[in-house]
Amino acid sequence: MSESSIPQAEPPAGDATVPRADPPSGVVSGRRADPPSSDATVRRADQPVGGAIAIEGLLVDWGGVMTGNLFASFASFCEERGLRPQALAEAFRGDQATREILFAFEEGRVAAAAFEGHLAQLLRLDSAEGLVQSVFAGARLEAQMVTAVRSAREAGLKTGLISNSWGTDSYPRDLLAELFDGIVISGEVGIRKPAPRIYELGAEAIGVPPERCVFVDDLPFNLPPAEELGMAVIHHTDVAETIAQLERLLGVPSLA
Repeated sequence: MSESSIPQAEPPAGDATVPRADPPSGVVSGRRADPPSSDATVRRADQPVGGAIAIEGLLVDWGGVMTGNLFASFASFCEERGLRPQALAEAFRGDQATREILFAFEEGRVAAAAFEGHLAQLLRLDSAEGLVQSVFAGARLEAQMVTAVRSAREAGLKTGLISNSWGTDSYPRDLLAELFDGIVISGEVGIRKPAPRIYELGAEAIGVPPERCVFVDDLPFNLPPAEELGMAVIHHTDVAETIAQLERLLGVPSLA
């Protein structure tokens, strides 16, 4: 599929986990997320100088990495309905009942209709119908990230998706099958990030040990569990920067 054929209005299917304060740019759990400028290798903090592990697997988040910024989409949704731009994000951050139903929805324990009904009541909206799709309408596919993942797979790396879902039927399944060797969606496995097991499932799905994987996510608090398993991690804040880091880590020039 060429970039021009990528559906540009496809909404993401989740990964809008409760936002928290971001650490300084490029810093994850007290260490820099920026990878070294080596070819297809990355040093670990517990490795001796000169030690290196080849990266064989690329694991990525969906919403916020393979799509545009989710919180910008949240803000647009709120503004279109006459709400404060941060109303939805603040509800996820500060309302315990909303947090609990969000987590249950991401794990597939609550139906979309119940989750949408809660949001409608919380935000005092007239209708709950189609709320999930509306919330994500502003987050379009990132064509360059799609191309980068496709290029990595064509270069021989194993690629996988680890996604916290807001329902499991809104992913572009044909595109996922084209891009990924393995797919782990929280609503299908009953586990959500940042539970360590979901990262293990991602590595298992692509048949690559965790220490030979790199994981990309836009939410910094989803990264430490992957790092503790031995994965290299990238905090995604900018498409061009993420692709440049992947090119260095994977040793694959011109991913996009």
